[in-house]
Amino acid sequence: MNNWEVVIGIETHAQLSTQSKIFSGASTAFGAAPNTQACAVDLALPGVLPVLNRGAVECAIRFGLAIGAEVAPKSVFARKNYFYPDLPKGYQISQFELPVVVGGNVTIQVGQGDKAYEKTVRLTRAHLEEDAGKSLHEDFHGKSGIDLNRAGTPLLEIVTEPDMSSSAEAVAYARALHALVRWIGICDGNMQEGSFRCDANVSVRRPGEPLGTRREIKNLNSFRFLQQAIDYEIRWQIETLEDGGKIQQATVLFDPDTGETRVMRTKEDAHDYRYFPDPDLLPLMISRDWVERTRAALPELPAAKKQRFMADYGLSAYDATALTASLELADFYEATVAAAGKTAAKPCANWVMVDLAARLNKDEKELAASPVSAAQLGGLVARIADNTISNNIAKKVFDALWNGEGASADEIIEKQGLKQITDSGAIETLIDEVLAANAAMVAEFKAGKEKAFNALVGQAMKATKGKANPQQVNELLKKKLA
Repeated sequence: MNNWEVVIGIETHAQLSTQSKIFSGASTAFGAAPNTQACAVDLALPGVLPVLNRGAVECAIRFGLAIGAEVAPKSVFARKNYFYPDLPKGYQISQFELPVVVGGNVTIQVGQGDKAYEKTVRLTRAHLEEDAGKSLHEDFHGKSGIDLNRAGTPLLEIVTEPDMSSSAEAVAYARALHALVRWIGICDGNMQEGSFRCDANVSVRRPGEPLGTRREIKNLNSFRFLQQAIDYEIRWQIETLEDGGKIQQATVLFDPDTGETRVMRTKEDAHDYRYFPDPDLLPLMISRDWVERTRAALPELPAAKKQRFMADYGLSAYDATALTASLELADFYEATVAAAGKTAAKPCANWVMVDLAARLNKDEKELAASPVSAAQLGGLVARIADNTISNNIAKKVFDALWNGEGASADEIIEKQGLKQITDSGAIETLIDEVLAANAAMVAEFKAGKEKAFNALVGQAMKATKGKANPQQVNELLKKKLA
């Protein structure tokens, strides 16, 4: 594997969050009974004409601005001709030579810790098109059913340059893109419902040689499948070439049950589709004014927010990347810091990313359904910061907040008498009692057994029911034993 270079490009179909389809007024809602959301235009009945959905164009402009691309002042819709049972017109309306979005890039964070690195993936284009219907094979023995509910659903097809060289980079890119389209509100990102699907173009070559022949893995609808499919395809291509075989350009499917890819069809080229401008649709003209109005309405973007989190809150690149994984999470974190105070920005990050995330995961809850609000969590972190409670007691308070046992950390601390003892006189008296009651441990410590010190700290904390400030207990014990 070391003597080979891997080259990966990704095409993503993001289903746009419009109420109606791209060229008709039919609903795009998911889960309706088959063929109940396909109107005359979607069914391609004779004489019908497409009318472009302004909302879909608005989504494309938002995306172009978010990736720093050029939003084309003029783009053209084309007919992509192919026969398939779920394509009633016999062609798909797409964009070919003049797409709506040209260029742009997405910056990705790959790996963790010391091995983490940043990389910029260049985008070739993003174009608007309609989705096809769906062929159903499961419920019909020896036959296929056709559901045209999805026919005409607006898609933005986003195409990268072949800039990725491992499945880890491909997954990092797909995750970053997934977060971005949700962040700017153009796609709900629901991979189970097919709202966000990736095709991976994979090839291998010896270093310094021209690009190898690529195979396209179609319709990967989870990050795990994307990684497994690419890893399998890389191994298969290298083994085939090392055994003296040749790679034939093809479209392949990934089977999650076997973990393997299999050929669906040999790959067509653009000329096979006989693209030509759609005579029923005028060129799409986008004014500067429309672009600037859309720019003004965009939220602060993930990359800018990440940089601000690092500058304003002193977070590491890894923490800032994790906290800007979604707009909801970033907003929750900022609200937590607002409640706790800016000096507690780092502990707030830890509580959101570790304790809160683990609890949400355990209870299978989304962040929006968290029983602990950002204001409550911030209030809790503030009480740790001002030494009202220790980190250990804070976990008890967090549990109580989660279970609805109080409206705020302050109320729970008061009600349950959890306030930390910081009166050094009171702590000193307790330590004297502990030392008197544990003479054997004291002797062990003086004989050089370090473990005995930890045991004495434990006894002192037990005597205060965990309410003494651990740092003070440590310092006073060291003083007494010295």
